[in-house]
Amino acid sequence: AIMSNVTVLDNVEPLDFEMDLDTPYPVSFQVSLTGFLMLEIVLGLSSNLTVLALYCMKSNLVSSVSNIVTMNLHVLDVLVCVGCIPLTIVVVLLPQEGNSALICCFHEACVSFASVATAANVLAITLDRYDISVRPANRVLTMGRAVALLGSIWALSFLSFLVPFIEEGFFSQAGNERNQTEGEEPSNQYYTELGLYYHLLAQIPIFFFTAVVMLVTYYKILQALNIRIGTRFHSAPKKKPRKKKTISMTSTQPESTDASQSSAGRNPPLAMRTSVSVIIALRRAVKRHRERRERQKRVFRMSLLIISTFLLCWTPITVLNTVILSAGPSNFTVRLRLGFLVMAYGTTIFHPLLYAFTRQKFQKVLKSKMKKRVVSVVEADPMPNNVVIHNSWIDPKRNKKVTFEETE
Repeated sequence: AIMSNVTVLDNVEPLDFEMDLDTPYPVSFQVSLTGFLMLEIVLGLSSNLTVLALYCMKSNLVSSVSNIVTMNLHVLDVLVCVGCIPLTIVVVLLPQEGNSALICCFHEACVSFASVATAANVLAITLDRYDISVRPANRVLTMGRAVALLGSIWALSFLSFLVPFIEEGFFSQAGNERNQTEGEEPSNQYYTELGLYYHLLAQIPIFFFTAVVMLVTYYKILQALNIRIGTRFHSAPKKKPRKKKTISMTSTQPESTDASQSSAGRNPPLAMRTSVSVIIALRRAVKRHRERRERQKRVFRMSLLIISTFLLCWTPITVLNTVILSAGPSNFTVRLRLGFLVMAYGTTIFHPLLYAFTRQKFQKVLKSKMKKRVVSVVEADPMPNNVVIHNSWIDPKRNKKVTFEETE
């Protein structure tokens, strides 16, 4: 009787594993992850392609080093939306049976590429922000150095993409022997093998190195901005009274000339013009100072949002990778890793919002393109009888909204 019970249990276990082969993940898990991933593909592709199209249409946006570095990140986001996210959808929906190890290996290669490339590009943008904020006149990151830096980033990313394939080739013989001898292994055998480990050992240090460098760099940016704002506040009041004295001297001189040369009447307008020009110059200097200070504050504020977004999106999956390396993988950690991977892919949506749409130059180009499109639509359908409608948004006029011009 006891032996019959043991044989029944032995017959039940393979059936359970066959059920796992048919449905590797729950249906609710598959539907939710697929929905989020499809949303990231649509939003990420639309926003990043819009940014790249506007950058390519306007030559002024490509001339600076900062814009080239940010364009590199948008190109990476497009590649992630086209290649990495669809493979994640395939891994979530595809039954893990047969020759799915190659698909899993290719997916891990794409994840390794996305994580390393994103961290390296964010690090490059961090160095560029530090270079702009601390030494705007004598920049270290010149155009040639920026091109060399971006080339090294792509080389490192491609190398990280090849690491999972190298691991699979190294463990292929042992893995094939284990697959032939052990038929009771679960469906996601690739994630329980040692082939998952080595590229994680490359991803985790790169992430933590990028995070530490970002924190230190932005702390130095904050210190540099505080020092610069303080020194300019002390130097500004000293220059103002000197210029005011010149204004008073120029204003007293025409008063003396008025008594002697009352018949001419030309010196008072000249004196007024010089005083007004000096006042306008002072106001322009104050305006430049305020704009420069607001620009520095805006750079730091946006940099703070950038680092917080990067940490919130990529910290969970990195911490889980360390847990997998220390405690080993399981079905729960594999599912949780896919969920955290969806969070990491969210940077493809946040990057255009943080790096492109918040820039004033990019906003001006976007508004000009929208205005030209509206003008072309208005001119495409002219009104009959030579009626001209002046749009208040295109050609603002306070008193006249609609004017009719009749030809004789």
